[in-house]
Amino acid sequence: MLFDPRPKMDRKELFDREEEIESLKKLADKPLVLLLGIRRIGKSSILRVALNELGNGIYIDARKLYFDSGGWITNDVLIRTFEKSLNSLKGEFKEKIIDALKYIRGVKLFGVDVRFKREVLLSEVLEALNDVGVVIGIDEAQYLRFYGSKGGKEFLALLAYSYDNLRNVHFILTGSEVGLLHDFIGIDNYESPLYGRVCEELTIVPFSRELSKEFLRQGFEEVSIQISEDDIEKAVEILDGIPGWLVDFGNEYIKIKSLEKALEGVMKRAEDFLKGELKELEKRSLRYVLILKAIARGYDRWELIKDYLERNSKRVPNSRLAELLRNLEKMSWITPELKDGRKKYKIIDPVVERVLRR
Repeated sequence: MLFDPRPKMDRKELFDREEEIESLKKLADKPLVLLLGIRRIGKSSILRVALNELGNGIYIDARKLYFDSGGWITNDVLIRTFEKSLNSLKGEFKEKIIDALKYIRGVKLFGVDVRFKREVLLSEVLEALNDVGVVIGIDEAQYLRFYGSKGGKEFLALLAYSYDNLRNVHFILTGSEVGLLHDFIGIDNYESPLYGRVCEELTIVPFSRELSKEFLRQGFEEVSIQISEDDIEKAVEILDGIPGWLVDFGNEYIKIKSLEKALEGVMKRAEDFLKGELKELEKRSLRYVLILKAIARGYDRWELIKDYLERNSKRVPNSRLAELLRNLEKMSWITPELKDGRKKYKIIDPVVERVLRR
């Protein structure tokens, strides 16, 4: 069902992502792949479908790791999560995994389930999995920079070891905060354990205007709900081509069959979604949220942003403002563009922009 808000597991549940799924599957024999795209674009669904179709995929949600550990990912939390991912597997692939792990130190078997003791080493687990051949997908992998005591470098060292030595272990990392994920991986950073390695990339983009309208048409047809072309046109005008918001609109419209109320429902969902996201931003700096609100309200040039910040906070040095803007770009909140020969900033997600403007 197209309007099911949960991440999709089967290709038949996805709309017009065949090319992206096939591209990802072709890249899955590479040691390291980045699957990139803004929030709510559908990366998790594409990753999960590809892993399922490959038949040797293991899925890990790094954002859940982050929140389950209270913002600081410990080795124990990572091991327990990996253990759960292995135990969620089924069929012949799981049997091969169990067989490969049975002689590894710190691994205990309980029927068809595996338990990791505290002394287990993930490097030895990966060595065993190399005999089977696996693709490990890590969703929102930029959160792994909160792993360990060295900004995630212990995890990057594990990736580098796998890259160099384990030809049948492949990693796919997704990231909504694209610049942060690039910085974390650090293939161009001499201090990163992954420095100098080749990393493949696949970027997921929003639907075109026409595809967005067709997505809504097919979604409503699935549930036998009639909606006018004019309402579809107006919804796409506001929501753009981001599947997550289109799905929310579809579900709201099914319930109340009113364009205005359905769009208001989407904005309320977006507000709830943003509360958590903005709270995380505020932990890093209160100025991030002020900058986003400034840009959303039309203060979109350097001097206007600076003036807005200083009116609503305190004086901000130019160097600090440059750093804040650069970080928001890396986190995929904003993007710069040239208009009339002047550099301006815009919020990438139009729904987020509308909510911030309120």
